[in-house]
Amino acid sequence: MQNLDTLLVGLRAAGEHTRLRILALCARGELSVSELVQILGQSQPRVSRHLKLMVDAGLLERIPEGAQVFFRLADHGAATQLARSLVELMPDADTGLNRDFSRLEQVRDVRAKKAQDYFHTVAESWDSIRSLYVSQQQVEEKLLTIIGDQPVRELLDIGTGTGRILEILAPHVARGEGIDLSKGMLAVARSNIESSGLTNIHVRKGNMYNLPVEDSSVDLVVVHMVLHYSDDPQEAIREAARVMRPKGRVIVIDFAAHSEEKLRSEFNHHRLGYSDSEIRQCFKTAGLTASTKIEQLVGEPLTVKFWQARRRENIHQLKSVQAS
Repeated sequence: MQNLDTLLVGLRAAGEHTRLRILALCARGELSVSELVQILGQSQPRVSRHLKLMVDAGLLERIPEGAQVFFRLADHGAATQLARSLVELMPDADTGLNRDFSRLEQVRDVRAKKAQDYFHTVAESWDSIRSLYVSQQQVEEKLLTIIGDQPVRELLDIGTGTGRILEILAPHVARGEGIDLSKGMLAVARSNIESSGLTNIHVRKGNMYNLPVEDSSVDLVVVHMVLHYSDDPQEAIREAARVMRPKGRVIVIDFAAHSEEKLRSEFNHHRLGYSDSEIRQCFKTAGLTASTKIEQLVGEPLTVKFWQARRRENIHQLKSVQAS
């Protein structure tokens, strides 16, 4: 709950031209210090000072991860409402802000091209890459156990890659669809599905932040080893929640937080895993109820975790949660 002191601290922290620009940029997704330096055209020490003031005031969240630190608009805490209100008040026609947003898109385009080039190169060996630290068979067996015997009408596999998750779940679902942004991955997935003779699963091109799927249409969403490539995991989970039916379920499979920095350069990981609290907060913000049970498979040196949540609101309530 806000009080006058919280409000004043937040207003003082935001009350500077560059800091307002940073607030507007971080409202659009997670950004590292180096990316903000590139967009703002200012020195790293100066940008870092601005960031510290806003983190201390509760306007931004600081996410340390290996050798990098990411920042995003606070989505919980006393100053969250103030941060969102300030962003909403920013003028759409401001020339400086629009220049910043244009540079932000350039940063994202570079990220996206790098990722697409990587995925195109590794499409044929993707399943073996996913099995580097924990065997794919173990992951698949654990996923099947978690899903259990409950019938699934509609399955959505976000970031389907080679379509492997679709294939193993096909006998348990009436219909399954995989979404991926990489043409190379989709070509491999279609070939695999055709070879398997399965007719109830399909793939198509799509973006995890803007799924080509109707509201409240999916019973089960699987996000398997995808979130560590995400620029904005919160938005990815929010979009998954949008397409889930009431009481629908999402299962996020990814690495627990770690410090294997080489995965950024060698395998193009954007995030070095996630903590339980971070995933739970993503679920909560998206209007989902997280399961208290978190399964895991311990590998060397990484651990794979299985986080689950269900949608608790109807679509109108969910949109209210997102807008608040």
